[in-house]
Parts: sequence; C-alpha cells; structure tokens
Amino acid sequence: MKLYSTLTGAIQPLSPHGDAVTMYVCGITPYSPSHVGHGMRSVIFDVLRRYLVYRGYKVRHVENFTDIDDKLINSAAKLGCTYLELAEKHIQDYLKNIDALNVQRAHVYPRATQEIPKIIEIIDGLIKKGYAYRSEGDVYFRVRRDDDYGKLSHRSLDDMKAGARVEVGERKEDPMDFALWKGQKPGEPAWGSPWGPGRPGWHIECSAMSLKYLGETMDIHGGGQDLIFPHHENEIAQTESFTGVVPMARFWVHNGLLQLGNDKMSKSLGNFITLSDLVKLGSPDAIRVFFLQSHYRSPLSFSADGIAAQERALERLRAALAPGTGTGDTLDPAQYRERFDTAMDDDLNTPRAVAVLFDISRDINRARTEGRNVAPAQAALREIAGVLGLTLQERKSSAADTDVAPLMELLIETRAGLRKAKQYQLADQVRNRLAELGYTLEDTPSGTEWKKA
Repeated sequence: MKLYSTLTGAIQPLSPHGDAVTMYVCGITPYSPSHVGHGMRSVIFDVLRRYLVYRGYKVRHVENFTDIDDKLINSAAKLGCTYLELAEKHIQDYLKNIDALNVQRAHVYPRATQEIPKIIEIIDGLIKKGYAYRSEGDVYFRVRRDDDYGKLSHRSLDDMKAGARVEVGERKEDPMDFALWKGQKPGEPAWGSPWGPGRPGWHIECSAMSLKYLGETMDIHGGGQDLIFPHHENEIAQTESFTGVVPMARFWVHNGLLQLGNDKMSKSLGNFITLSDLVKLGSPDAIRVFFLQSHYRSPLSFSADGIAAQERALERLRAALAPGTGTGDTLDPAQYRERFDTAMDDDLNTPRAVAVLFDISRDINRARTEGRNVAPAQAALREIAGVLGLTLQERKSSAADTDVAPLMELLIETRAGLRKAKQYQLADQVRNRLAELGYTLEDTPSGTEWKKA
C-alpha cells in the first residue's frame, strides 16, 4: 500500500515499523456540537483502518479529546456549567453519532486533562534542553531553536513571521514562539506545575498522548488539512526536540476540508451542520458513500441532495444481493477484488473503489438473468462493501414513512391508471418525481411496491 505524506509531498510505500500500524488522529475540541466535517474525517480514517486490517495488518488507533482550552472555558462560563460537564456532553454526542455512521471506535480516547503528568514531563525536558523558557508563569517553545521548523507546512520562518503576533497578556521572546503552558488567570481551572498553577497549551497535549500510547515514532498521524499549521507543525517541533528521535511520524495524512458553498465548514465560522443533523439525512451507507465519492485529499462540497442521490444509487447494490443463484458457469469475483485492492493501495483511492462496487453489482444483475452462478461474486461484493464500512442493509422505516403510506398508495393507483390509459409519459413523470423526493417504485409480479431510499 502507498500513501501520500504531507511531510515529503510524495506518495510512498507504507512499511510499518512494528507488528502493528500505529495511527494517531487528532480529535475534537468539545466546546460545541461536532459537525459534518468531523464526521467526514472519522469516516475517512475509519476506512483507512478497515483497509489496513483487510490487508492483514494489526492497527493501534488513538484519537484524542481536547477537553480544556480557551473556547471550552468561555462556552462553559456562558452556559453556566463546568468545562468538564460541557466537554462530556459533546464527547458523548460525538461518540453516539460516529456509532450511527458505523465508524469503529478508536482503541484509546485520551483526554488532555488526564495527561497532565506526561505534559509536565515533556515541558520540563524542553526547558532543560533549551528549547523552551519560562516567562511569568507561562512556558513558551523557542521556534528559532528548532532548525527545521516549517518542514511540514513547507514554509520558511521569514514567511511565517509576517503573520505572527503577540496576543494581549503573552510574554514571548519572539512572536513566532508558542505556548506550552499557560499560567492561571482568575476563575480558570488550573493544575500545579513547577512554573506555577496553569494549564497546557493546545499543541503539547498531542505530543504527550502520542508518546505515551504509541511511542517515539508512529506510522500514521492524521487530521484535517486545517491542522497542518500551526498545530501539527508545532507537534513535530516539540516532540522531536524532546525525544531527539526523527521522524515523529512516518506519514502525515491530511484529509481535505468540507465546504458549505464556497467556504470551509467550521465551528469558528458558525456555518456548520451538526453531526446529529447529518445522521438524520440518510442511511449510514449513503452518508459514507457521499464522503468516499471524492478522494480524501480533495475538498468536498456538502449537499443533502448528494446524500439522497447516493441513497438511490445504493439500491443497485442491495438488489445485486437478492437471493437466487443460477446453475450455469460462475461469475469470477477475482478481477473485482484485484481492482479494489489496486485502487485502495493507490493512496486510498476510494472513488475508484466505490466504482468497483457498482461494476460488480451491474455484472451480478446481468449474469443472474443469464442463469449464471453469482454467489461468489455476491460474497465479494459484501466483503468489499464491508471494507468501506457499508452494511448494504435496507434503511429502517420511520414514523414519517408510515404517515406517507396512504398517499403513496394513491399515487401508485394513479400511475397504474395512467399506464392502463397508455399515458406512459405522465406515468413516468410520477415515478421520476417520486425518485427525486427519495421514494422508489418497483414493479413486481404481485404489484408495485414503494420504499424510501
């Protein structure tokens, strides 16, 4: 398998260091509900993990929760609750919704507030090595002390300096320096440290967690492209400066950003659709295929209509699994598995992999009408779909579907009357319009049946 690494800017063979692929994925900061972008990131790295297992690897997957930061403290104060109560609420909401998307949970979900001893150990080590300095209760990392700072984002210090600034209350030697430890402000939660009471900066927690749970060098470090700078750049700087071991991660894998219109979808911009709303828009399979139809490094524009379209398309896959096997020659599934593996080995090319699913379903339906044995091909379809996290199960009917049943029966009767009167164009309009609304009609020997896509 080959993956693109942001660090090298090239697609390289994946060669795990130990007996398992170690993968760290940056998780959410739970100061507000998770959004669709978090769902897309979760699905992408879930598929990567599933494929690695399919290819015979063991995987050790860690995903963090940033359960202490400025936004969390401020949001909790406005809502009149503690920062831990707010964090727990949104963490559980996130977990519930990724479960609904058939995303496998990480093996470990460390939280920043539970890793303070390791954080203090790393900061203390950086100070002793001259990479960090104390400043009136704060501790900052000396960016210019790190000779290869900027290697992940491929930017020079001079370019980055133009955008650097010192915030009110910061006591930096250089505008480029970043906080490892923030001294306590009135009313803020704090932990004891050699530099006085305070709390960790944003970046240091991930260094502490990755070192504790995955060691000095991991195979894959993942996250959204918006984390490349400054978060992941700073992670590399502080981790490699502390351990002296290079590289911190063999592959830096970043997914493209989800857009709403022309803008990136984000909490800070306030233009996001929550995960809770997302899971109501379609089946887990349809949502996953919508995300996987684009390459993971490419941007994707969110569209509820796009999810509905995938819901309809999935009926072709489900139809291919219908029972009934011929006794003729066998439709050989080997070519489909080979094409699927080739696509996924090529930097997780899920658009090509999804295309294989629809090709095999088309060939199964065609072979079935010819009386051929399609059972092995159906098994391959299920297996390949499973690697992408698809169940190919019918979507459960809701109360709303039950309410619409009488109207659907009336439309079916109307369409039948139009066909009997040879008004085929009008009959097709009824069927096509219902399809646009997410309802499919299927003509069977026992009559016309309907289902919600």
